[in-house]
Amino acid sequence: MKEILLPELAESVVEGEILKWLVNEGDRIELEQPLCEVMTDKVTVELPSTVAGTLHKKLAQEGDVVAVHAAIALIDDGAGAAVGDAAQSAAPSATQAIQDSAENPTTTDVQLPTQAQEEREQVGGSIVEATHLPKADDDSSSLFKAFASDETVKVQGLGAGRAQANAQATAPAAQPARADGRVLAVPAARQLARELNLDLTRVQGSGPNGRIRVSDVLAHQQAQTPAQVPTQAQAASATPARGQGGGMTVPPVQYRTPKGYEHLETRVPLRGMRRAISNQMVASHLYTVRTLTVDEVNLSKLVEFRGRVKDDAKAAGVKLSYLPFIFKAVAAALRKYPSLNTSFDEATQEIVQKNYYHMGMAVATDAGLTVPVLRDVNRKSIFDLAREVVDLAGRAQEGKLQPDELAGSTFSITNIGSIGALFSFPIINVPDAAILGIHSIQKRPIVDEHDNIVIAHMMYLSLSFDHRLVDGAEAARFCKEVIRLLENPDRLMLEAL
Repeated sequence: MKEILLPELAESVVEGEILKWLVNEGDRIELEQPLCEVMTDKVTVELPSTVAGTLHKKLAQEGDVVAVHAAIALIDDGAGAAVGDAAQSAAPSATQAIQDSAENPTTTDVQLPTQAQEEREQVGGSIVEATHLPKADDDSSSLFKAFASDETVKVQGLGAGRAQANAQATAPAAQPARADGRVLAVPAARQLARELNLDLTRVQGSGPNGRIRVSDVLAHQQAQTPAQVPTQAQAASATPARGQGGGMTVPPVQYRTPKGYEHLETRVPLRGMRRAISNQMVASHLYTVRTLTVDEVNLSKLVEFRGRVKDDAKAAGVKLSYLPFIFKAVAAALRKYPSLNTSFDEATQEIVQKNYYHMGMAVATDAGLTVPVLRDVNRKSIFDLAREVVDLAGRAQEGKLQPDELAGSTFSITNIGSIGALFSFPIINVPDAAILGIHSIQKRPIVDEHDNIVIAHMMYLSLSFDHRLVDGAEAARFCKEVIRLLENPDRLMLEAL
């Protein structure tokens, strides 16, 4: 009997959702035959079997979120009765644990027969679902990686946290640490401990290798004696987004159906791409200080320039939109104002300055929003970028992007104008420091440099940025540089190389 484990499909992928099983229990499985469809980091991939045999048991059901390296199935390869018996005895317990977790939202742990595990932590009435890799020394991941692996928020029910707190209240204090002596803890747990004025060395960690999680900090706080409870001022400073308000847990907002209208509502589980989008939006809310600056650009010269080169583009087999020009202008402006091309490492409290230019491009699909990444934009021609835009957007619509094509952006652009929007406040694609919203191009009367009223092709730009990393003045100057290049296509072609 062989276990089929969820593989590490990409560096930043730490969990996957089982979307659809392609085989049934009892089916004969060939080597490399697709077993199931897995959603990882907004990408759907088919997971092939690493062994031939008969599918004995599914350890994860459709809709389950499973940690990387966790077992999802058992395949009988005919290797021997002893191994088979051991695997069969483990399978029912794992399957039952998953079923119990789905039926009882107060269940706090699902123990799979592997080192990886998925646990749910109650924070202020909502459940925080955390998935961890069995690594003891990786405490410096990016913000989104840390959030995706440790703080994927999912509201399901009430009561789990109190049970876990009571169980941990009697546990002895521990001091999990790395080789350098630093306490092992996820970034959100460190932040919460600072807000509650708690000593992490006194908190019992429940994660792999004793890593401290958010629920551990909350459990430690609840287990304290009255003399050890933080002062009212300290408790009031705790972040409401993490379920702390005035030192008390805050229950989630519960929707109540108006009486008599129950038959006119349909409830759909939050799963698949919509759950991935939800997680990313919550990460952006928790880990950025969003600020907005707005400007407008006269694209009349760019419209005329694009019209002149459209025939050349068509002859080269290129569908030329305005996006490649905007990508080149943004990359050139980022070189001049590098603070917008950074990320903040919450774990190490370091600003990461990037000297490469990977542009995230928001694409609306039938399943939801996804952000493929165009790499090394500064090194590519307008025609090269035009081909890549069409390719990535098309495969995003078809759900055929690879995981590494959705990771590693240094700055993002969202084209709201493609559906006619005049203005927007874009959400930052963490861990990027900023995102630029571009909107519909409209003919409007303006006053030119000679005080004449003329008709121009105008477009609004909306730049959302993390004010921890970018000052307002620099954000405004960045927008002015983008405008300068877009309003002078000839300069753009000369400077944005």
